[in-house]
Amino acid sequence: MAHETGTQDDADLPRQHTVADSVRIEGLGLLLGQPATVIIKPAPEETGIVFERVDVDPPVRIPAIGDRIVERAQRTTLKSGETTIETVEHCMSALAGLAVDNAIIELSGPELPCGDGSAQLFVDPILKVGLEKQSAPRRVFKLREPIVIEEDGKMISAVPSDDPGTRIVFDLDYGENSDRIPRQTVSFNAEDGSYASQIAPARTYSLREEAEALWERGMCRHLTPKEVLVIGEDGPIENSLRFEDEHARHKVLDALGDLYLAGRPIQCRILGYRSGHSLNRLLVMKIRQQMAQEDRRNLLIEGKAMDARAIQKLMPHRFPMLLVDRLLHLDGDRKAIGVKNVTINEPFFQGHYPGTPIMPGVLIVEAMAQMGGLLMSRKLEHTGKIAVLLSLDKVKLRRPVVPGDQLVLEAESIRATSRTGNLRCHALVGDKTVAEAQIKFMMVDAESE
Repeated sequence: MAHETGTQDDADLPRQHTVADSVRIEGLGLLLGQPATVIIKPAPEETGIVFERVDVDPPVRIPAIGDRIVERAQRTTLKSGETTIETVEHCMSALAGLAVDNAIIELSGPELPCGDGSAQLFVDPILKVGLEKQSAPRRVFKLREPIVIEEDGKMISAVPSDDPGTRIVFDLDYGENSDRIPRQTVSFNAEDGSYASQIAPARTYSLREEAEALWERGMCRHLTPKEVLVIGEDGPIENSLRFEDEHARHKVLDALGDLYLAGRPIQCRILGYRSGHSLNRLLVMKIRQQMAQEDRRNLLIEGKAMDARAIQKLMPHRFPMLLVDRLLHLDGDRKAIGVKNVTINEPFFQGHYPGTPIMPGVLIVEAMAQMGGLLMSRKLEHTGKIAVLLSLDKVKLRRPVVPGDQLVLEAESIRATSRTGNLRCHALVGDKTVAEAQIKFMMVDAESE
């Protein structure tokens, strides 16, 4: 049963799961062909899925969420700073299909291993060690509003559903190449419990000319048609299908993996027509927007994590420069949400502008920075220090903020050390983004200020 805030007692909800023991997987990456080692480790509840590149110094952790996706052809890639993790979709699909909520995935190499191009490389060792049930309920998001994305004759949509799980219906249509890959439709829901047998074995594939183009670009040179599906004029070359509709099943496999980058299981129905990773990514971002709106509504109704007096114990700012009224939510040292209530009594409205009062953009950015500073103060190694602004990047002021608005401030950690912090910040009024920026801080001793 899906988790919908306020509608069920937690005792009735499905629990979160992690892997019962660490599993080790080795192999070559699908496109880059470089050796890679993956260790999937158990993680505490509410961790989510987190990748860690352990072959870089220092190691870089990248949460498996849509915000970290970067555009790549024919694969799904996560990025933090200059560090990337290539081709995560098959691993993410295995975790989604087996209902693994929490795991740390250590990766040595730039790309996850591919095996035969299916998800069995990840599914089989996870099934061997089994799953461990955890105490916290699964944080399933029930889609609120329909989403439709169309592009160049391709389409993917998501619609709300009262049925548990994510039902994916994929319509595979190769048009003029339908004599080589016949039109086929697959409907699947991982709630059925058949992922390991019905979806995980489905392999990635390409038409002969697509495979040759990749080869010419220096990709997939370690693979032969005996190892992955290459479709020629008469069907698979030196290979055979595991399912009559294996091509469409692999599209479902990919979609499950990409959609798990929403950060939670999604209760909805998905319809895909000729879609792939690019449209999947756009759908994930639209779903995450709905999730963020729902989270903000719940916080504004329910929460008060820290009031102004408590904030002043952590922040050196005072009137008229304290621009955070209330801290609503803290997710460890990873994310913070708070509010600034903008009234006509703000001193800056006397001069900006008397006839048309608008909150100065620099003060909106300052409010975001203060929320970031509060988040940074939550790290144990930052105790007794304050965050001093170091740099601003990707600053965008999108809409005016006027008296009567409630400014919702969000700060999310990208990377933090004992001396510096790099945060992604947003300011919203209602569900509309009014400003955003990437902000870097230096942590200094309070006595030095």
